[in-house]
Amino acid sequence: MENGKLKTKFIFITGGVVSSLGKGIASSALGVLLQARGYRVRLRKMDPYLNVDPGTMSPTQHGEVFVTDDGAETDLDLGHYERFTGVSAKKTDSVSAGRIYSYVLNKERHGDYLGATAQVIPHVTDEIKEFIRADLDKEDFCICEIGGTVGDIESLPFLEAIRQLRNEEGADRCMFIHVTLLPFVKMAGELKTKPTQHSVKELLSVGIQPDMLLCRSECPIPDNERRKIALFCNVKPECIIEALDCNIIYQIPINYHEQGIDERVVNYFKLPAAPEPDLSKWHDIVARIKEAEGTVTIAVVGKYISLLDSYKSLAEAIAHGGIANKAAVKIKWVDAADFDEDPELLSQQLQGVDGVLVPGGFGERGTEGKIAAVKFAREKNIPYFGICFGMQLAVIEAVRNLGGLPDASTSEFGASPHCVIGLITEWIKNGEVEIRKSNGDLGGTMRLGAYPSNIKKGTKAYAAYGQKVIHERHRHRYEVNTNYAKNYEQAGLVFSGMSPDDSLPEIIERADHPWFVGVQFHPELKSRPLEPHPLFTAFIAAAIKKSRLV
Repeated sequence: MENGKLKTKFIFITGGVVSSLGKGIASSALGVLLQARGYRVRLRKMDPYLNVDPGTMSPTQHGEVFVTDDGAETDLDLGHYERFTGVSAKKTDSVSAGRIYSYVLNKERHGDYLGATAQVIPHVTDEIKEFIRADLDKEDFCICEIGGTVGDIESLPFLEAIRQLRNEEGADRCMFIHVTLLPFVKMAGELKTKPTQHSVKELLSVGIQPDMLLCRSECPIPDNERRKIALFCNVKPECIIEALDCNIIYQIPINYHEQGIDERVVNYFKLPAAPEPDLSKWHDIVARIKEAEGTVTIAVVGKYISLLDSYKSLAEAIAHGGIANKAAVKIKWVDAADFDEDPELLSQQLQGVDGVLVPGGFGERGTEGKIAAVKFAREKNIPYFGICFGMQLAVIEAVRNLGGLPDASTSEFGASPHCVIGLITEWIKNGEVEIRKSNGDLGGTMRLGAYPSNIKKGTKAYAAYGQKVIHERHRHRYEVNTNYAKNYEQAGLVFSGMSPDDSLPEIIERADHPWFVGVQFHPELKSRPLEPHPLFTAFIAAAIKKSRLV
């Protein structure tokens, strides 16, 4: 604290014109550049939707749910934050309008407002400001992204809150960056600045004057258009940053630095001149991607592929495995639900792939297609990686076809004579028992967050990790039923990773296969370009080896 105020400086990222302009990537890239200048950063996301969190939202509407170490179900942008900055997110780094309103209503019911009328101002905005300021200590910068676009009704309380916070903390502590769109009209042959002008005008109507504009565009901004934007939007020309479309997202910090964004931010806060940031690691990553020594094809057999953001962290982790092996990875997306009626047809889609990956998912749709993918990879000796539900289905496939239980299933789909996968209602976390009811709420009731696992030496898992104890993030309700241990052994399954109390299988693999691994957790959530996850590195290495043997 300094003079009663937080020492941390705040940068608020808003967006206008349309959604999906890349506020999350912009926030992450800025965080990288500030880190490279020696500053400590924290990134946060405020979402305007009324869901308490995205945990119960359809992946095909909202994209993946990113899980933190401490068990928060959050927006996928927190995955970008972690992958770029390497700073692990916490529960305190993500909030929705639904959670804010629930806090306010709980306080009103408890009588905390002493009979006052509960209102958006000040009660809702105060809760938002409390979230922004909470759990900050030694961070030099807190970069806060406001979800949605300016003009959304749901976003208004958040915009009002950051307007108030700037008045309270002072302009020397708060900076507003607005991400907007400069569309190129081909028939006219020019960029159009009017959408940006209107977006800034909308922002001004709620009392916020942006200090910098990040202008998304598919072509460079001519000087004339830059001057026009500066004039109409009341922003200095040098603070209009050109955010060109980019095929490699890890090139973006480099591009932003070349545009001078980090220098403008440092100058805005009147900070001492810092050394030129060292971006050599990011240059190396980009070079590895551009100069890949070969290409492998990985089939991802999922059920949410109508929106590929459903598998955002997974796709990035696969790419990281390629970076670690100096290889390009082509992902072949296969919709498992297309093959539920005739699973045998799936083999035609998998011909020629170098690896098969079955990711997590919920519900029965697509199950038979995924099981067919497991069988294909097992019988053809193709590297297989099963994640969460993909691990459970690998167990089901094995005991159905090799373990003497042709009717094996999971209790997720109802009663079955042999539920080799069952609902878990009690487990240990941080030394305490957590209990869930089968008919309880869906939101936030799974085994969530980081849990330890013990890895057996001499296994593929141990070869990948190189250590006995690991900590990985979970998001599931069902576990492998250890009562069928003899059937698993008969089917050739090896439990290479177990919970510390030896009750919950965490990793399964096959000793009779070149590389066949299934994990109950979500390793993709901890993979970063500068630190590729060891399992994805090993999986891609196995796929490369397979491709060279063909």
